[in-house]
Amino acid sequence: MRIATWNVNSVRTRLPRVLAFLERSGTDVLAIQETKCRADQFPTEAFAAAGYEVAVTGYHQWNGVAVVSRVGLEDVETSFGGQPLFGKEGVDPALEARALGATCGGVRVWSLYVPHGRTLTDPHYAYKLEWLAALRARAQEWVAAEPDLPLGLLGDWNVIPRDTDVWDVSAFEGHTHVSAPEREAFEAFAASGFTEVTREHLPAERTYTYWDYQQLAFPRDKGLRIDFAYASKALAARVTGVTIDRDERRGKGASDHVPVVLDVAAGPGPR
Repeated sequence: MRIATWNVNSVRTRLPRVLAFLERSGTDVLAIQETKCRADQFPTEAFAAAGYEVAVTGYHQWNGVAVVSRVGLEDVETSFGGQPLFGKEGVDPALEARALGATCGGVRVWSLYVPHGRTLTDPHYAYKLEWLAALRARAQEWVAAEPDLPLGLLGDWNVIPRDTDVWDVSAFEGHTHVSAPEREAFEAFAASGFTEVTREHLPAERTYTYWDYQQLAFPRDKGLRIDFAYASKALAARVTGVTIDRDERRGKGASDHVPVVLDVAAGPGPR
């Protein structure tokens, strides 16, 4: 089975590219972030015509996540237990569309769009750390309840875990994504028994998944590595390879992120 994650930066804008990627790559399950549309605006019919079932959550033109699958789509959850709320000053906190889980071909897949953080003093930064801590706690509970669960936490993590995951770490000094608390929150998943499988199969340096639209960042390879796949022990043992589809950053109408693709071996039969 082939499972991918991709921040498409507006699914309606990128729809032709997303459908072409699915066909070309043979991807069975795609976790999508930044759909930027309400659930009723998601192009479900186009995916259905291509043979994919759809699960989506989105409330307006920001955020939004989805999972599309041609190997089954069951037990959909549009948030995780304990997922924090967020609201601007003077606005009641609300649940943002940043997490969606579904079981696809026997694998539990979560499409995740981790909050950005904005600045180190912004309330969004504290929200980001709280969000990551809540996700880790919940993921630990899932695996504790079912140790053999093949679970993947895939998406745009908005964290640069290592200095080698950015073209020039000094450019981020004093900014989000590289701060010690963010990196610690990211690495805490590994301490909880999850494996970030892209590290197991891809080079450590200059393996980027995002390039800004400004200042010719892609031609100059001024990139970031912020799209990752944490896997439970049961799933990590089945991942046979990982690729980053860098070509999806080329050409007209590209997202600023590219797909990260996992090849997953067949698991044991029904218990």
